[in-house]
Amino acid sequence: QVQLVESGGGLVQAGGSLRLSCAASGLTFSRYAMGWFRQAPGKERDFVAALRSGGSIYYADSVKGRFTISRDYAKITVYLQKDSLKPEDTAVYYCAAVKSGAAVKSGTTGWGTPTSYDYWGQGTQVTVSS
Repeated sequence: QVQLVESGGGLVQAGGSLRLSCAASGLTFSRYAMGWFRQAPGKERDFVAALRSGGSIYYADSVKGRFTISRDYAKITVYLQKDSLKPEDTAVYYCAAVKSGAAVKSGTTGWGTPTSYDYWGQGTQVTVSS
């Protein structure tokens, strides 16, 4: 059974940094695309970043240049390094996974859509104070 467990959230001041981790189990990590999404209270779940098994990376425009997605195959973990944080980055951050080869549209249109992913973590809260 696939499990995704996020960690690393917390309270940080604007301009600060946080690194989120998502530990995966029950899957062949190298054969899955991984994504990060976030959801603020009362809002829809929004795309943040995605990393395909072949290495292609996509970012939401709102986080380009500030956030970096990466993966460690030995630790079976995907990371989201978040720098220059802003109060509008406050949200619950979710990790997601989908097996490579799934019918996903190209670019952020596909990889940035929550319904493209089959597995989700429980989320970790990030709060950025002004």
